[in-house]
Amino acid sequence: MVYALKFGASWILPPGLFIILLAALAIYLTKFSGRLSIAVGIGTIIFYLMCTGFVAERFMGQLEKKYSPPAQIETLGADSIVLLGGGAIRDVQDVDGSGVLCSSPASRLLTAVRLQKILNVPILLSGGQVYKDAANEALISERVLLSLDVPKEKILLETKSVNTTQNAIFSAEILREKKLNRPVLVTSAFHMRRAVLNFSRQGFEVIPYPTDFTVSHQPEFHYTKLRPQAEALLLNVTVLQEILRTAVTEIFNV
Repeated sequence: MVYALKFGASWILPPGLFIILLAALAIYLTKFSGRLSIAVGIGTIIFYLMCTGFVAERFMGQLEKKYSPPAQIETLGADSIVLLGGGAIRDVQDVDGSGVLCSSPASRLLTAVRLQKILNVPILLSGGQVYKDAANEALISERVLLSLDVPKEKILLETKSVNTTQNAIFSAEILREKKLNRPVLVTSAFHMRRAVLNFSRQGFEVIPYPTDFTVSHQPEFHYTKLRPQAEALLLNVTVLQEILRTAVTEIFNV
């Protein structure tokens, strides 16, 4: 009953409601133009599929499976950890100050802290202030790390970057200055391929440590995964954005 209610409710709220309206429009258009009706119908089907967890799990899963966290990280000779930012909110009160990380960078930071406890190497926090109403991610991350008892001398800051390319460029400058050449790269699993590409172009063979996974890599079918969900649409759009940004990076190096 619980699953049936979830499935039914998804059709009276967006995006399910929009899919029903588009399907009704496609049927209505049959009175005037068969070709236009077919075009709207195909578009509706594509939009519906993009809104399902069934498709999102498979698309995002393929992206996230590109790299896996190494099982014995302490044996790989890492001399540093590079933590990439992913969004911060400036004007929200946190436990020990103002400004908080968004969910993805907070998940990344948790992984980086745990790795630092194992490896006892410096953490380079990479991420600046992307928008005027956002916050400087590296500075917020530093405050959180200090509250989690990471020693200040183990924290390095890169506060200028606003995208992944700049993450790599500015981080590489600091790593070279500190004579660090074997960093563990921590970022969200879906973002790792593009991040590794950017760091390799700066001459660094990083140790990828993906985190912030969003889907199971062995998904099992359940009929509720066929219901339209905004969360599934967001995952699929994220995959498409990442594919496009990776292609742009490979072609134009930006």
